Amino acid sequence: MNTKLFFALATSLATCQAIACTNFLVTPGASADGSSMVSYAADSHVLYGELYHWSAATYPAGTMLDVYDWDTGKYMGQIEQAAKTYNVIGNMNENQVVIGETTYGGREELWGDSTAIMDYGSLIYITLQRATSAREAIKIMTELVAKYGYASEGESFSIADPNEVWIFELIGKGMDIQKTKKGLINKNKGAVWVARQIPDGYVCAHANQARITTFPWNDDPTSISSDQMDRIFDKKITTVYAADVMDFARAKGYINDKVNKSNFSFSDTYAPVDFVGARACEIRVWAFFNDVADGMAQYWDYAKGVDIKHDESTGYANNRMPLWVKPKAKVSLAQMMHNMRNHLEGTELDMSQDIGAGPWHCPYRWRPMDFEVDGKKYVNERTTATQQTGFSFVAQCRGWLPNKIGGLFWFGTDDTGSTVYCPMYASMTAVPNCFAVGNGSMMEFSETAAFWAFNQVSNFAYTRYNLIHPEVEAKQTAFESKFETCVKAVDKAAQALFADNQNVAVEYLTDFSVNTAEQLVRDWKDFYKYLFVKYMDGNVKTPRAVPAGYKYYAPKVEQPGYDEKWMRSVVNDAGDKLRFPDETK
Repeated sequence: MNTKLFFALATSLATCQAIACTNFLVTPGASADGSSMVSYAADSHVLYGELYHWSAATYPAGTMLDVYDWDTGKYMGQIEQAAKTYNVIGNMNENQVVIGETTYGGREELWGDSTAIMDYGSLIYITLQRATSAREAIKIMTELVAKYGYASEGESFSIADPNEVWIFELIGKGMDIQKTKKGLINKNKGAVWVARQIPDGYVCAHANQARITTFPWNDDPTSISSDQMDRIFDKKITTVYAADVMDFARAKGYINDKVNKSNFSFSDTYAPVDFVGARACEIRVWAFFNDVADGMAQYWDYAKGVDIKHDESTGYANNRMPLWVKPKAKVSLAQMMHNMRNHLEGTELDMSQDIGAGPWHCPYRWRPMDFEVDGKKYVNERTTATQQTGFSFVAQCRGWLPNKIGGLFWFGTDDTGSTVYCPMYASMTAVPNCFAVGNGSMMEFSETAAFWAFNQVSNFAYTRYNLIHPEVEAKQTAFESKFETCVKAVDKAAQALFADNQNVAVEYLTDFSVNTAEQLVRDWKDFYKYLFVKYMDGNVKTPRAVPAGYKYYAPKVEQPGYDEKWMRSVVNDAGDKLRFPDETK
């Protein structure tokens, strides 16, 4: 790994705090084309959208790797470097292994082992450089945490390859410092965790609330504990867990004597769901499940956080949503992208329908997420699509293609509701300048950076959303449909090249990815100019043909005005001071 590059990346990435980030997971048997799919939105108000890249490399024995905290750039320590590392584009490697995450926090006393080296971000990107499958990724991540400690909050990970999709949740064990001859050590080093394979044909999701509840133990032939990790590559194994996951909880007093293997819940023990966990987090899972599967109406009150029922004996919530659901139809790539753009449309919480949306029905609320009026507390809804997204992706692991062609990383910057997902092949050896690390930053505007081009359009659209956003949506659809068509042709051409020369095939895929992204940003900048001219100053202007004999003919100008709901609100607030005089007197 290029240590200087790692430090630059780490200092540019802000914390994905609680109520940030969303992941949707689709198994091959549940997807329309047979690919595994994972979507991810990295949501932070100070996260700059870039496409990270590490080149494949080999290292001599004894090489050490400097690790920096992914969020802050703080030096954490050194770990042993792998003898061989793989090419990584964003959150996907050349072996079609993809890892996403959402931070659920969990019990605060278990956060931040000050002696640990591995934070959640380093864990992801170091593992991606080393893993050849989802199972190997889980093995690598748990071994790294056991050996070097875990420095972050509770985390949910999505891990997939062309054949399998897993949800993996872990949290540190807090601090129990002991003084030794070698210095201070933490007796609680490591983490407690559970990983579960999503059954093929099903979909899963997580959004900043731990979701794994009960699970089979190692007296079940499908489950193993961490002291049996040599069996993880046995395909019959679909659950893996830390050997002390329940014993540690009992020692800490998190569970009572009514809890046993049959009812122990990881999530309810280490990250109990509350109003915020449901309303700001689980509701995003509900929105995805509700779109792709039947029967979700029964969980609506739970997702709103107004009806979280608890078992009297264990204290656990007992009306949780299922960890995974079977979709009513195969989920397409376009449907995944569509779900990343959800604002709770069609529900009573649709933010475009209340007065907070303004006269232009904007489904966004500026932070903070809660507010108080007359001593009562209220919320601004946290939806999947949100203005503060730095970058997002939909990754496809396509097992019917060679790995260097099959890994497709659909990448976008800024708000998922207004970005365009651009196809990046995971084997590409160069990153487009428009997505490159160092091309602009959160406090440095760049004319050539995708992040700023997409922010210009989205922020302009927020000002008169119901007029401007439909044009943005149509443009998104046009680009992404075109890209899907192009990818089919590129796949075919790359396979022909791959048969003769793999390096030439990778070069071809790199050129396609780079050129497609650069052209998209040029087109999007032109789109912004078009929108700005058309919607400037509250007008809607469209050109008209210049009649014969005229040098100039003014464009057609429309002034849509405000809807009745908004005008009534203005009148109710202003009273009679805006009223015309009564002409009958």
